[in-house]
Amino acid sequence: MVVKRFAELSTPLVADACVRVGVAVRVAPAGVRGVVPGSRVAGRVLPVRHYGSVDVFLEAYGAAGPGDVVVIDNGGRTDEACVGDLAVLEARAAGAAGVVVWGLHRDTPELVEIGLPVFSYGSLPLGPLRLDGREPEALTSARFGPHLVGVEDVVFADADGVLFVPGARLDEVLEAAAGIARTERAQAERIRAGDTLRRQTAFDEYLERRAADPEYSFRRHLRRVGGAIEE
Repeated sequence: MVVKRFAELSTPLVADACVRVGVAVRVAPAGVRGVVPGSRVAGRVLPVRHYGSVDVFLEAYGAAGPGDVVVIDNGGRTDEACVGDLAVLEARAAGAAGVVVWGLHRDTPELVEIGLPVFSYGSLPLGPLRLDGREPEALTSARFGPHLVGVEDVVFADADGVLFVPGARLDEVLEAAAGIARTERAQAERIRAGDTLRRQTAFDEYLERRAADPEYSFRRHLRRVGGAIEE
């Protein structure tokens, strides 16, 4: 289960794992944060594009599977809040595990009380005043910054932000992330015990090799000595 596997990981670890196994890193633009600090969510993407009316959300929820995460494309707008307490309550009733918005939310106290993880750029009192034409892809894909995501993707969100991983590569990515986590935890314990990171990574040796070979990168060195600082 993706939620259980993500419980011991983080979005930075998943991002590093994507780099390590050659999966394109699709990270949401900076600034998307949980309404409640410390919120975390992971699950299959349930995409929906917002055009000014809540009806598209209600229609999307009809296809929700247990643990899906509603990913709302509101074009990153900061002049309106596109989701509030009723839409989030209905998402929870549909079995969704959380809501991730490329845009703003409102009804913050109510969302905190509801308890379903919600991620957005922030809050605004004003709801939509527009009603735009609907695209054929309204319920099949969503844009999130420069990225296009759909039901074949999995979304991860925590205090560091949001990223998307193709479901077909999920096991490979999470396995790599778990390996990186084990290495970093061991390195952290050694630092606390007085074994500096410079010593662990044979940093003096790296400097010597780089002096002899300017193309010898620290990332290449870390791979040789088994470090996990940079992916």
